[in-house]
Amino acid sequence: MTIQNLKNYGNVPMIEFKFSNYGDSMGTRLLGAKIRADLRPLLDGDEIVVLDFSGIDTVTNSFADECIAKLLLEMPLNVLKSKTTFTGVTPMVERSILTALKRRQMQINRGKN
Repeated sequence: MTIQNLKNYGNVPMIEFKFSNYGDSMGTRLLGAKIRADLRPLLDGDEIVVLDFSGIDTVTNSFADECIAKLLLEMPLNVLKSKTTFTGVTPMVERSILTALKRRQMQINRGKN
C-alpha cells in the first residue's frame, strides 16, 4: 500500500482539506478525533477530498489512526481511497498514515474494531 499523491481526476470536483489549519504537528488522539469530525462530512459529498499535509512536521501513529484509519470503521478502504487523495505528504508522515491504516485494516479483518 502506498499513498497516492494528488491525482488527475479530470472533471471530478475536488475540495481541499488543509491539516495546517490545525497546527503543524498532528500528535494526539484528541486532535485526531476533532479533525476526523470536521473531515467526515466532506467524504459524503461528490467531491474528491484532497488531504493536504503541506507544512505538517509530525504525524504520530496515534493521530493517524484516530483521524484517518478509524474512517475504515465507516467505509471500506477502496471507498476511502476513491473519495480521497493526498498532497504535501513527507516520507515520515506517509509512514505514520500507512502504518495506522494497515493496523486498523488488520483489526477489521480479524473482526475487532
